[in-house]
Amino acid sequence: QVQLVESGGELVQAGASLRLSCAASGRTFSSYAMGWFRQAPGKEREFVATISWSGGYTSYADSVKGRFTISRDNAKNTVYLQMNSLKPDDTAVYYCAAGGRTIGIVEHTNQAEYWGQGTQVTVSS
Repeated sequence: QVQLVESGGELVQAGASLRLSCAASGRTFSSYAMGWFRQAPGKEREFVATISWSGGYTSYADSVKGRFTISRDNAKNTVYLQMNSLKPDDTAVYYCAAGGRTIGIVEHTNQAEYWGQGTQVTVSS
């Protein structure tokens, strides 16, 4: 069992930076791939970024590539999402997910085994 708690979301202006954190409980955190997803009002939940259990592999949605960076600290059971050059289109509830123990990544919602409760990011223009 893994419990995930996100934090770091807030209201910022366009061009600002934010760092989201996702703290995981449980001793098996390092065996899970981790992912960040987001969901804007009226839209489906979409993939943002994923990182392998070791941190050696990452991938990003095209819409955030070059602006967002995913990282993890297995000693702290925490995954991060550094978001730079934020745009109003980045406004959404951001969720972290744990899963991908066989495939090694979490790029689709059906690859996630556990979800956090989400943290709101609002970017004003």
